[in-house]
Amino acid sequence: METKQFDVVALGELLIDFTESGDSAQGNPLFEANPGGAPCNVLAMLNKLGRSCAFVGKVGDDLFGRQLREVVRGAGINTTHLILDGGCHTTLAFVKNEPNGDRDFSFYRDPGADMLLTAEEVPADTVSSARIFHFGSLSLTHAGVRAATQKAAAAAKAGGALISFDPNLRPPLWGCLEAAKEQIAWGLAQCDILKIADNELLFMTGEANFDKGAAALKAAYPNIRLLNVTAGAQGSYAYYENLRVFEPAQARGGTIETTGAGDTFCACILHFALKHGLNSLTESGLRAMLRFANAAAYLVTTKKGAIRSMPERAQVEALLAE
Repeated sequence: METKQFDVVALGELLIDFTESGDSAQGNPLFEANPGGAPCNVLAMLNKLGRSCAFVGKVGDDLFGRQLREVVRGAGINTTHLILDGGCHTTLAFVKNEPNGDRDFSFYRDPGADMLLTAEEVPADTVSSARIFHFGSLSLTHAGVRAATQKAAAAAKAGGALISFDPNLRPPLWGCLEAAKEQIAWGLAQCDILKIADNELLFMTGEANFDKGAAALKAAYPNIRLLNVTAGAQGSYAYYENLRVFEPAQARGGTIETTGAGDTFCACILHFALKHGLNSLTESGLRAMLRFANAAAYLVTTKKGAIRSMPERAQVEALLAE
């Protein structure tokens, strides 16, 4: 790839994840205010891997928005195009961990600052200066931020960037799931690299079988060159041309919560694509990619939160060497 200003530019939500943190002396639930938001989670891990990153998005000019700006800067992410808007509040998400490992989300986003980003506020020159542009479906839920995302994706393509998409389906944020399916389908039609979770694959294809679901997506969206399916504690799959590779997850115990695991995995996939490109990938290369991504994703689950919990490259390599 030609020399660009940034390895990865991401657009989307930046918010506070309030995660469970025990009970007070009075028996009331306590929540820890963890900086989060899938696109910045991805960028935070990429920075740990030595990649240059920039974020495009909006937070409120409030206590949480200013906290998030400092955290993102501290994570080594360029915040030139992170807007603090005094007319709205930063989006908040309360995350409850279920006994089966699933998470229940309650969002305070009606409106939230991230959904008020406009197309006029998107820096097309910055987006086009990226080697990879990454986004998810939360920036497609409302017309204004959807137009911003569409403008950014077009600018990225015009600049020759690879497009990365993570559906990151959050049903509570959609008026109806048919609208979610329609907008996720648009994202699928844009991307070269896809990271999709098992429940999202089922949602978009109706297939519980990963191979059949991946085949259905590749047939419907031939633009997808590298397709990755995450299956939680089971592991992950990569589909590339005629190759199909599976690597089991790290099963070492010690998981506290799974927030950020998929984003950490996604960052490692983008790091691999930046290093190797998307031409002539091999089975052994894809296997090493998944093994590294699975290990990094496991490590982030042993801590609370995401942006501040991303593992160092050396920690991932040490885990793999055991």
